[in-house]
Amino acid sequence: MVTLRGFTAILAFGAVLAVTACGSDRTATPEPGPSPATTSVPAPAEPGTPTEDPGADPGRIFTADPTIVGAHPIPFTSWTRVAADRIAVHFESGVPECYGVNAEVSENDSAVTVELRSGTRADSADKMCVMMAVFGTLEIQLDAPLGDRRVLSAG
Repeated sequence: MVTLRGFTAILAFGAVLAVTACGSDRTATPEPGPSPATTSVPAPAEPGTPTEDPGADPGRIFTADPTIVGAHPIPFTSWTRVAADRIAVHFESGVPECYGVNAEVSENDSAVTVELRSGTRADSADKMCVMMAVFGTLEIQLDAPLGDRRVLSAG
C-alpha cells in the first residue's frame, strides 16, 4: 500500500522526469551548417554589373553628401547615361529628409566603378526619422566621357 508521502515522492519523481525529457538535449545531432569553429569570413564582394536603364523613373533626387554619419555601402540597381561624362545611379535608401548618400568613383579604360554609400544626414542624427524605403537617384560627374566603358557597383 502506498502512503501519501510515497505517492508524493512518486509524483515528484515523475515531474522531474517529465521536465528532464522536455529540456534541450545538448547531445542531439547538430543542425546542418558550419560549426562556429569552422565558420570563415566571406571574401570581399566583386563589383556587380547593374543594368543600363535609359527610361528609369528617377524617384527622389539625392545630392551627394560627404558628411553622412554611419555610412555603409549599398548597391545600385540600374544607371542612366545623363551626358557623355555624367551618369545617374538608381538605388533604394531612406527618406532624403533624414538619410543621405555619397559616391566614390574609380575610373579606368574599361570600367567606371561606383561605391555608393548611405547613412544618416549629419543634421538629422538627433532627430526621429521615418523608416521608409524610397527609390532614389544620384547624378555623378565622371572625369572622362563614359564611352563604351562598363558601369559597376562596388556595393
